[in-house]
Amino acid sequence: MNEESELKKIDGTKMQFIGKGLLVGLLSGVVVSFFRLLIEQISEKVVAAYVFLREEPQWLIPWIMGSLLLALILGKLIQSEPNIKGSGIPQVEGQLRGQLSIHWFSVLWKKFIGGVLAISSGLFLGREGPSIQLGAVVAQGISEKMKQSKSEEKILISSGASAGLAAAFNAPIAGLLFVLEEVHHSFSPLLWLTSFSAAITANFVSLHFFGLKPVLYIGEIQNLPLSYYWTLPILGVLLGTAGRIYQKVLLALPKWYGKISCLSSNYYSVVPLLLIIPLGVFFPYFLGGGNQIVFYVSVSSVSIWLLLALFLFRFIFSMISYGSNLPGGIFLPILSLGAILGTIYGLFLHQVLGIDADFIKNFLIFSMAGYFAAIGKAPLTAIVLVTEMVGNLAQLMSIGIVVLTSYIVADCLGAKPIYETLLDRLVRPDFGKISGKKTVMTYSVAPGGLFDEQMIRDIKWPQEMLVTSIRRGETELLTHGDTVMLGGDGLLILTDAGIAQKIRMQLQQMEQGDREELSHKEKLADSD
Repeated sequence: MNEESELKKIDGTKMQFIGKGLLVGLLSGVVVSFFRLLIEQISEKVVAAYVFLREEPQWLIPWIMGSLLLALILGKLIQSEPNIKGSGIPQVEGQLRGQLSIHWFSVLWKKFIGGVLAISSGLFLGREGPSIQLGAVVAQGISEKMKQSKSEEKILISSGASAGLAAAFNAPIAGLLFVLEEVHHSFSPLLWLTSFSAAITANFVSLHFFGLKPVLYIGEIQNLPLSYYWTLPILGVLLGTAGRIYQKVLLALPKWYGKISCLSSNYYSVVPLLLIIPLGVFFPYFLGGGNQIVFYVSVSSVSIWLLLALFLFRFIFSMISYGSNLPGGIFLPILSLGAILGTIYGLFLHQVLGIDADFIKNFLIFSMAGYFAAIGKAPLTAIVLVTEMVGNLAQLMSIGIVVLTSYIVADCLGAKPIYETLLDRLVRPDFGKISGKKTVMTYSVAPGGLFDEQMIRDIKWPQEMLVTSIRRGETELLTHGDTVMLGGDGLLILTDAGIAQKIRMQLQQMEQGDREELSHKEKLADSD
């Protein structure tokens, strides 16, 4: 009877969190859908205004004054709430790690207004990062109103992030995978159930605003013949290299912007908002996050040289836009750059090797996923995100080859997950401080790693932690010295919130050291 009542209790907990996920998804879906709707409607009016300015240039002076006023407003918002800078994804990851404290209502309304103003102004910024942060702070607000524990709050914040991405791109599976692969790097039944219910609900809300058509639907696409598969690893190598270059340039932006000594970092937006004016006058239809670029290159017959020029134009100004600390993301700009690279590659194969022109679209899709995987280091999210956005699941095998190759190449070139790197620069934490607040963190046991098939008592654990239980599949096991850990287990570790990241890094270093020692022994054995 005790076992039966315990199972009922576990099932009841799951149902409660699914219900909470539905509530988070509903409210996040409404907030993000209005956010997306305002950006799209204002962006259309901005493009029309630039077309008007080309015909009536005497209005340029008032437009410049308006741009300076916009920079002032955005600067004041950023100054009053620094956590609205950039995409918001590093801030969400920092919050879930216990490294950042977020005032949810302040971030909610300031990120909403700042994101709408910055993204709809024509700058090369995406809506997805801000949407993820908006979903997260909505969930945090719900958690605080319901007086949830810290561990429960983290689950709800994660589900809000998942809902935000789902509503931004109509991609619920990608929203779920993003949280599991990019944010947590682990799988928990309670986490995925809550996040999935939130993502599905938010997507349902978004579909009522924007319809059933996929966000980047570019028409029917034929399956790539097996005889052309040899071109995929080559494309993956090119994308992995290009992705690493993107990372290096993006991470160098603070240094370059820092040379503008006459401006506070809160007002760097003056630079892109003034530079966008001549670009908008001459190229009004090339402004914005980049979804229109994907549509353009998928149907236009342009030369490789023009595409290269378009890539450089988009690459340089997307860096200028993002480096200004404005509330805006890089998902969509990355996907649009990947689409251009894929079109260049497909066009080259068509002109030089005679590959059918109908398959250029295929390479466009493959490159979006491969480029994103190389930069974000989240290959499963990249695959599913692109397939959901273009509405075509038939290309999974081809996309998988490109993504795997680009990921490996970027890894060999020293690429790290871009959002983790941005978070490390954002918080620069002192891992040695005890905060006095307890937290429970999850650490995944790697198959074949140091902890796999080892007893708890056989590991020399860091002093400031305690393994309280193991999550294995659908069950949770209380631990003792003789408990054997297995690959895929989630270790629930009790520690202090101020040093949680320090503990995680120590465990990772222990596993890394074990792998290096094993590799050294294998080399010695081979030499003998």
